[in-house]
Amino acid sequence: MKHWLCKMAITGLILVLPALVAAASTPVAQTSPTAEPEEPGTLQTNRTQAISRYRDVITRLEDEGGAYNPALTEPLLELGMALQQSGMHAEAIDLLKRGVHLARINNGLYSEIQLALLESEIKSHLALGQFEEADDRHRYLYRVQQRTLTDAGRGFAFMQQAKWQRRAYELELDENGFNRLINMWNLHRMALTEFAEADGDGSPTLLPPLHGMLRAQYLMSGSMGENSAGRFQRAGFRIRGDDEGRLYAYRGQSYKQGDSVIRAIFDVRAAQADSTPLARAEVLAMMGDWRLWHGRYTEALDAYAEAIIELASVDGAEEGLQTLFGAPVALPALEGIRPLPEPASPDTADLLLEFTVDERGRVRDLTRLDDSEASVGIVNRIMRTLRATPFRPRFDTGEPVATTGIQWAYDTDQWQ
Repeated sequence: MKHWLCKMAITGLILVLPALVAAASTPVAQTSPTAEPEEPGTLQTNRTQAISRYRDVITRLEDEGGAYNPALTEPLLELGMALQQSGMHAEAIDLLKRGVHLARINNGLYSEIQLALLESEIKSHLALGQFEEADDRHRYLYRVQQRTLTDAGRGFAFMQQAKWQRRAYELELDENGFNRLINMWNLHRMALTEFAEADGDGSPTLLPPLHGMLRAQYLMSGSMGENSAGRFQRAGFRIRGDDEGRLYAYRGQSYKQGDSVIRAIFDVRAAQADSTPLARAEVLAMMGDWRLWHGRYTEALDAYAEAIIELASVDGAEEGLQTLFGAPVALPALEGIRPLPEPASPDTADLLLEFTVDERGRVRDLTRLDDSEASVGIVNRIMRTLRATPFRPRFDTGEPVATTGIQWAYDTDQWQ
């Protein structure tokens, strides 16, 4: 089995591409898992009372120190968030923008208090479907984060920004969505740099940005399916004019870039004290999947063979082999960019398909078995998607084999 040097792999990835202008995403609010839910009426009453209190505080501070009183910034944030929770997003946006303006006047162009204000404002823009406005505020948030955050904070900010770039790509906010994917790659790479410098080349904190980089490479190389919200779509990015050449240039590098990312993932996984043969074999199978996705069948078989060897010498090898190679697996087999939804129960589905996956991972003999009234257009789209999806083939005694009689059921509502 091959072993790769982590420091070389990580360093190569960090240096591979220049950073591009990007944006940040809004963090999800955290709630205590032990907190008792309040009754809807009580909750709304409490929110109304909180809004009234914050308005009174703001009025008092304005009377004491004028419209630019430095003490106003925090209650403006609190009132804006209270309004958000009551669904009053338009008013929340106005107050949060005022808070940002006051922070710039009283604390300088870039201050940490602006982070929470901007993140909350973005949340309201998204709630109102104002995606262009949210994108604009993301850009400003990025500049503030660049000047106020350090160490791991910057790394996490870059990760959030990369998530927004993917969402902006899915929302088609640009004529050339490919630029968003480049930003997504670069932001994950920048997060990787921050975590590597803070925690070392073998730290498990490197795994999330590495997986993000791999998702970006799959998307740049043509993957279309699951979006960041867990829904399934079949719309790729648009290309205009001279950007077509740049697209093909990036795609020309994609295979090597993805290969390097997976090697780095292997090294980090192998460096952990609790590393297991199954964990390492999973990454080797991931390497095989990436190669098969790019039509490198022989190279894919080499990686799959290494995964099988990794598992063969340990107790419970059969269970690991069954997990990774006991049935065909649709590619990409990576959380967040799966090509197809999980098959549904035939009892609740309105579409039942039967097909074969041959030893090279290609779908053959696809047939519809049901007679439901599901939308013909959606059914045809699902069948076209399935035909075009490469699979990791099933393996038997170390060799890829065809699998016949596969039956998958789908609820076509997942494809609306």
